[in-house]
Amino acid sequence: MAKVKLANIVTHCTRTLKPESFEDWPGAANGLQVENRGGVSRIAAAVDATPATVKKTISAGADLLIVHHGLFWGATHPWTGNRYKLLRLLLDNNVAVYSSHLPLDAHPRLGNNAQLCKALDIKAAKPFFVERGQAIGLRGALNLTRAQLANRLAKATGTEPTVLPGGSARCRRVGVVTGGAGAEMKTAADEGVDTFITGEGPHWTFALAEDLGLNVFYAGHYATETFGVKALSESLSKKFKLPWTFIDHPTGL
Repeated sequence: MAKVKLANIVTHCTRTLKPESFEDWPGAANGLQVENRGGVSRIAAAVDATPATVKKTISAGADLLIVHHGLFWGATHPWTGNRYKLLRLLLDNNVAVYSSHLPLDAHPRLGNNAQLCKALDIKAAKPFFVERGQAIGLRGALNLTRAQLANRLAKATGTEPTVLPGGSARCRRVGVVTGGAGAEMKTAADEGVDTFITGEGPHWTFALAEDLGLNVFYAGHYATETFGVKALSESLSKKFKLPWTFIDHPTGL
């Protein structure tokens, strides 16, 4: 099978996602995190870079793993024990890892938020929810009851959302920030939405939602962030004529 240069794919991802324009969380390390020998014949996509997803990538015959959550969130050294085993697994099997966190959340077409808004049929979605100087979410219009939106969200993500019914019975001005933005729901309320969709949040946010008069839907951190890596990998597949596969490894969170 013909291979595409890894450097060409990385260059395209950089031009598309513009990671240099984001101030991300420490450890995000957006971009190429692990090289391979320089060629790519198959792409795998996963939400998280873990031993389990790397092993599934190898089983799928892929030599590039695209992830949303990369390898370096915790301490990155020393490379001993399980960290050594993970590095050895990648190097021995010629698997490169490319990670994109906030840039992939925020991308207007391929991003987690854009793709989830599309799946929910949210109209006229605009940038929303400024995080570290950059709008990473989207907001737009719907006209559904809470139950109707919960059903639509479950169909889009494959998981039943947890509903915090702090606002009105109908959801009209809806903000979407995939992942773990529940603790920052006041930011969403301050930007004028009556409904906020995100992945997860702490227990005390139930009372906060009531306080703010805000409907909140927790649809799962993992479940809301499968969209971006799929969309990015599919676009790379079309551009570079490479097969791709999604590595599903749900966390339940």
